[in-house]
Amino acid sequence: MAQPLDTSHFWMPFTANRQFKTKPRLLAAASGMHYTSDDGRKILDGTAGLWCVNAGHCHPKITAAIQQQAAEMDFAPTFQMGHPKVFEAATALASIAPEGLNRVFFCNDGSESVDTALKIALAYHRMRGDGLRTRLIGRERGYHGVGFGGIAVGGIAGNRKHFGPTLPGIDHLRHPLDISRNAFSRGLPEHGAEMADELEQRMLALHDPATIAAVIVEPVQGSTGVILPPKGYLQKLRAICDKYGILLIFDEVITGFGRLGSAFAADFFGVVPDMITCAKGLTNAAVPMGAVIVRQDIHDAFMDAAPENTIEFFHGYTYSGHPLAAAACVAAIDVYREEGLFDRAAAMAPYFEQAAHSLKGLPYVKDVRNLGLVCGIELEGVPGKPTARAFDVFQKCFWDKNVLIRTTGDIIALSPPLIIDRQQVDQLFGAIADVLKTQQAVPQTDTVAA
Repeated sequence: MAQPLDTSHFWMPFTANRQFKTKPRLLAAASGMHYTSDDGRKILDGTAGLWCVNAGHCHPKITAAIQQQAAEMDFAPTFQMGHPKVFEAATALASIAPEGLNRVFFCNDGSESVDTALKIALAYHRMRGDGLRTRLIGRERGYHGVGFGGIAVGGIAGNRKHFGPTLPGIDHLRHPLDISRNAFSRGLPEHGAEMADELEQRMLALHDPATIAAVIVEPVQGSTGVILPPKGYLQKLRAICDKYGILLIFDEVITGFGRLGSAFAADFFGVVPDMITCAKGLTNAAVPMGAVIVRQDIHDAFMDAAPENTIEFFHGYTYSGHPLAAAACVAAIDVYREEGLFDRAAAMAPYFEQAAHSLKGLPYVKDVRNLGLVCGIELEGVPGKPTARAFDVFQKCFWDKNVLIRTTGDIIALSPPLIIDRQQVDQLFGAIADVLKTQQAVPQTDTVAA
């Protein structure tokens, strides 16, 4: 007889550990669109793992590439050394990046990619003799990972409140979510582009544009509950940054690699930033990897400013461009191309939108917002019990409907693998609808913050 699983030693991230360990939700295997739970149930994955398994689980080509690389060479340093696969990976990533962004710095995840991009931005201005530019502007409800740089420019209070002061010289734009004017928008909201004017009218008036190094935003704010940019909003940010010589960084850890039906959200919106941070779908999540894709002239400023035979940028990680991650990256980008997954996502988006908005009118549904293959369903909260309603839906979907969703606060966030088909879209939203129809004013299950 198998021994009971000892869950006591693992301190779980972003999890209500005590609640989880009373009734663990365990995943034991995965393939394609599905997980298999430890009790043998087939679970439809409505979240691509954690916004990351875009090509579906355990893709054979990506698995084979990792296995081959592990057998050939497990590790090679990229400090003063290199290996062929990391250069292949950088070339592959640059080949699908927006025009002009063709220099790649590898790291291990999205948090590291954000901290790397912020350091590049600060150092770039200094290299050019513009050392007054030390301020960084993020956005309220922004999520940029959990490094000290990321939580500083991020705007989620729970990620910051326990850790004391963060970086100095940080400020935040307001987020553009406006349910009063844009509830149940299909695609980009009509109202709110003027929110971008705040960068010029308030931030730059307060701080002086000559002191601002960079603005960092998620094109679509994902982890905070799917906040979409109003039509014209990102274009305005780009124009203001250009006017004042400020770098614009897109955090595309979630939106990169097909989530909106294009390689990057920058392509979807027709707005090219100065840097893109990415991770997650970069390797289809098979091996941890992050990257910053940089405009060539930013890279060249470092090369030109440093004396010959000296290190140009004092930054990096032991596992930057790890051989297994590089192999997974090359294979994942090949899969995206060969299987046309970005186009597939774009083709599926209208059906996904229809299914999402079929939830309008169900009990406690306050708003539905969608773009590409991402959707946020905002629910009316339980007075005095924030997060309880959405978490109750999450629990019932997992245990009763064999569907995995994600919640943040009282918002359900969906981001399925790009291989999802119509029947699976119906199953995903049908499960949520069934659970919502049975919702009580106060859920009876043991619900705590997710």
